[in-house]
Amino acid sequence: MTKAIWDLTIAYSGLDDPKIEQDIVLIQRSIELLESYQDERSQVIAMQNAIQTQAAASTLLATVNTLATCAASTNAMNTQAKQLIGRIAQLSSQLEQAFTPYENTLALADVVFIEQVLEHADPCVAGQGFQIELLQRNAQTQLSIEQEQLLSAMQVDGRDAWGRLYDNITGALQITIQCGDEQETMGFSQAASLLYGSEFAKQEAAWKGIQAAMAQHSHSFAAILNALAGWRLSEAKKRSLQQTEHFLDSSLRENRIQRGTLDAMMSVAQSNKHIGQRAGRLMAKIHGQDKMTPWNHLAAMPPLGGSEPQVYTFDEAIDVIKAAFSTVEPAMAEFVQTMVDNGWIDAEPSENRRLGAYCTKLAATRTPLVFMTWGGSRSDLLTLAHELGHAFHNWVMRDLPLCRTRYPMTLAETASIFAENIVRDYLLSHAASPEQKLEMLWEELSSAYALTINIPVRYEFEKAFYEARQHNELDAEQLCQLMSDTWQVWYGDSMEGQDSYFWASKLHFSISELSFYNYPYLFGYLFSLGVYAQRSVKGEAFYSDYVSLLRDTGSFLAEDVVSQHMGRDLTQPEFWQESMARLEQKVDQFEALLDAIS
Repeated sequence: MTKAIWDLTIAYSGLDDPKIEQDIVLIQRSIELLESYQDERSQVIAMQNAIQTQAAASTLLATVNTLATCAASTNAMNTQAKQLIGRIAQLSSQLEQAFTPYENTLALADVVFIEQVLEHADPCVAGQGFQIELLQRNAQTQLSIEQEQLLSAMQVDGRDAWGRLYDNITGALQITIQCGDEQETMGFSQAASLLYGSEFAKQEAAWKGIQAAMAQHSHSFAAILNALAGWRLSEAKKRSLQQTEHFLDSSLRENRIQRGTLDAMMSVAQSNKHIGQRAGRLMAKIHGQDKMTPWNHLAAMPPLGGSEPQVYTFDEAIDVIKAAFSTVEPAMAEFVQTMVDNGWIDAEPSENRRLGAYCTKLAATRTPLVFMTWGGSRSDLLTLAHELGHAFHNWVMRDLPLCRTRYPMTLAETASIFAENIVRDYLLSHAASPEQKLEMLWEELSSAYALTINIPVRYEFEKAFYEARQHNELDAEQLCQLMSDTWQVWYGDSMEGQDSYFWASKLHFSISELSFYNYPYLFGYLFSLGVYAQRSVKGEAFYSDYVSLLRDTGSFLAEDVVSQHMGRDLTQPEFWQESMARLEQKVDQFEALLDAIS
C-alpha cells in the first residue's frame, strides 16, 4: 500500500539542510545587487540584469517557502517551519522593495525601451512581455516608489500577521465531539473532514463542535476579518489618486478579469440559483429529509437500500483517477503515476494538520506537489482528482519560463474541475446499475450545490461585509447575522438553518494575501463545463487544444484566453447560461433516475 507522504529531497533534504541557508545568502546578495544598481535602471542592460537577478532570487525564495509551508501543513505546530516562513516573508518583502523602482520604470516606459529590454536570449527576460503589460495597465493605481516600498515592508508584520494568527489558532484548535454518551476530541481539520465523509452519525456533532470552537474564538476571528478588510480598504483609498480604486479592483486584477465578466457570471448565478437549490432538495430526499442541513450539505451520498457507502483506499483512488485520465490521453494517467512514484502527494491523516487541500510546486525544480487529508470517501477521491488537475496544469507548463506560468485563480480552476469531471464521467460510465449511476450523479449535484450556491454565499457575504466595513468594524454577532442573511437568500428552502459561523470556520476569508477567494471557483466550474463540452466536439484534436489552452493561461487575460481558444465573450451572459443549462441536464438526469428506482 502506498504511503502518501511527501518526499521533497528533490529540492532539500529537510528543514535542516545547509543548502537552505546557502540559498538564503544568495537571495540576500541578489537584493543587495538590485539596490546597488537602481540608479541605472533606465539603461537597457541594467534592466535586463535586474530582471534576471529578481527572477533567480524569487525562484529560490519560492522554493524555500514551499518547503517550509509543506512542513507547516503536515504539522501546524512545527515551530521551525513557521520561523522559516517568517524569514522568507521578510526576504520576499525586501526583494519586492528592491525591485519596485525597476517595476516603476517599466510601468512608465515607452514601447521602444520595452522592446529593447525584451530582446534577450534568457527566456526569463524575453518572456516578460505580458508581465510588463500588466504593470502598464495598473500604472494609474501605483503609489510612489517610496510608498510602495513602505507598504511592502509593513504588510509582513501587519496585514500578513493576521493571516498567520488565523492559521495558528485553527492549527492548534481542538474540537470536542459529543455523540450520545461518547465524547471525542480531535484537531480542527479532522473534525471538518467528517463533514465531507460518510460517518453520518457524527456529522451533526462535528458541526456543533466546530460551531462551539468558532464561538469561543469569535472575537479573535472577527478582529482578523476586520483588520484584513480595513488594511485593504485603506490601501485602496491611498491608491485612488488618478482613478477611484474599488475594493473589488485588486481581486479583479489578481484574477485578470473585467468587472463586466464578474457581473455577468454572478447575474447568471442569481437568476439560476433555483438549479442549485433543486439539487439540494434532491440530495435531501436521499438523506430522507425535506431539506439539507449545515452539517450534511457537503457529505457523501447515504447508501441506498441499506448498503455500506463506498470507501476507497488511497491506491484504489489512484487507480480510478488514472483510468479516468487515460480516457482523455494516456499521458495524463502516466503523469498521475509519476506523482505517486516520486512522493509528490501527501495525504496521510495526522494531528495538527492544516485544513483543506491544495496544489503547490517547488519552483526551482518545477515539481508539482499535492496536499490533502485522505478519508476514503468518494468526495476525497474527487478532491484528489481536483488537486491532480492543478498539478497537471503545472506539469504541462514546466518548460516555460516561470514568468509565463503565473496563471490567475480564475483559470487555475479550469484544469482542476476538468479533472473532476473526467473522473465523474468515468465512474458514471462504469456504473453497473441505476443505483450506482445515481451515486455517480450525486457528485454532480454535490458540486452544483457547493459551487452555484455556497460560492455565491461567500462572494455576496464578503462584498456586503466590505461595503459595511467602509463605515465601521463589524463585531462577531453582526458578522454572524450577515452570514445568516446571505445564507438564507441563496439556499432558500433547500436547507434547514444557517451556518452563521461560516465566516470564521472557512479559511478562505482569512487569507491575508488575497481578498474574494471565492468567485474564481464558480468561474472555473462554469468555464470548465464549457471546456469539457468540447471533448465530444473536437474528438482526437481535443487533448492538444486543451494543453495549448492551459499553457496560455499565464500569458493572457482570462477574456483573451477564452476568446482565442473558444471564440467566446465572457462579459456576455450567454456563455455562463450555457454552462448552467448543462448543469441543469445533470440535475434532470438525477431526478429521473431517482423517480425510476423509488
